[in-house]
Amino acid sequence: MYRATTKPYTEVLDSFVKVSSNYFGNPSSLHGLGIQAEKLLSQARSQIANLLSVKPNEIYFTSGGTESNNLAIKGAALLHRNKGRHLIFSNVEHPSVHGAMEQLEQHGFDITAIPVDADGRVSAESIKKSIRKDTILVSVMQVNNEVGTIQPINEIGTLLKQYPSILFHVDAVQAIGKVPLNLYENRVDLCSISAHKFHGLKGSGALFIRDGVRLDSLLSGGNQEWKIRSGTENVAGAVAMAKALRMTMEKSQESVKRMKKIKTLLAQELVRIDDLTIHTPKEGSAAHILNFTIKGMKSEVLIHALEKEGIFLSTTSACSSKKKSPSKTLLAMGISESLAESAFRISLSHENTEEEAKIVITAMEKAVKQLRRVMKNNGI
Repeated sequence: MYRATTKPYTEVLDSFVKVSSNYFGNPSSLHGLGIQAEKLLSQARSQIANLLSVKPNEIYFTSGGTESNNLAIKGAALLHRNKGRHLIFSNVEHPSVHGAMEQLEQHGFDITAIPVDADGRVSAESIKKSIRKDTILVSVMQVNNEVGTIQPINEIGTLLKQYPSILFHVDAVQAIGKVPLNLYENRVDLCSISAHKFHGLKGSGALFIRDGVRLDSLLSGGNQEWKIRSGTENVAGAVAMAKALRMTMEKSQESVKRMKKIKTLLAQELVRIDDLTIHTPKEGSAAHILNFTIKGMKSEVLIHALEKEGIFLSTTSACSSKKKSPSKTLLAMGISESLAESAFRISLSHENTEEEAKIVITAMEKAVKQLRRVMKNNGI
């Protein structure tokens, strides 16, 4: 469940309540309350910029990952459509990227979805082969939200240094606090983050826009966020996000080490279950995601069985799980439809322990045995 969202830190909730209660002025207003709110907003922007090792004027506040992705992709396409109408992305991107690309295609843009290998990884070489004279944007996520594959952002960024007119967008929503990323060194122009993925609050996010990069705005109004994102700023959300990011970064090294250990334990023990296949690659995957399939076992049935034990798993991306369709990511990796529609995802946070992992393993083995017994008795 932690890849769908995370539990906010208590300190984050406290800061949100304090700012909402005591500094509720509109940061665009000239009176005292407005000036106080604007000061807090600027401080939050500077704190986030410092944590990401970028400039404060390169951080634009949004409502989350979906808006940041849409603003980056559509904003770039609309502004630069006279230079070209070709956009490139991988075929394992988040639905908000897929959706934005497909919508642009309906408006006359040409999109290319780059295939991935059996580990769910796109290659810089395949992107190079797809680049055309009219290519204006490449969009690749840093960490896949379903299987945890880490994409070769450095290699792609190095490639794109040869094409200065092409913008490079990275969806880092699943990576922040787990997989490091130097935005300048990797030649990233646009980068999306979302607070609720690192123990902040839902409805808060940010888009890094490298100094000198221009986008068309998607929202018309009061010209907030340097005319890129109109709408009264969520000051309390921004302050809370800055605190959540700081706390997550401070715990990052220790947390990742612990999650790697737990993930390894889970992978080693779960494969003892008959017909269980792990889809997350052993190498080059994030520490907090483990994706697998148990042949013949309906994912929703096992999920509900484990939920009774206080264990919460998920299937595909939370944005797509209610559609009950096969995982597009697994299909893109060459996995059969029958397995792709029955996949599970275990996701970890800094709060998890090895003891909890052992409980999950025991509960899963027990649940699978019981469900298979029921299926056998019913002739399934």
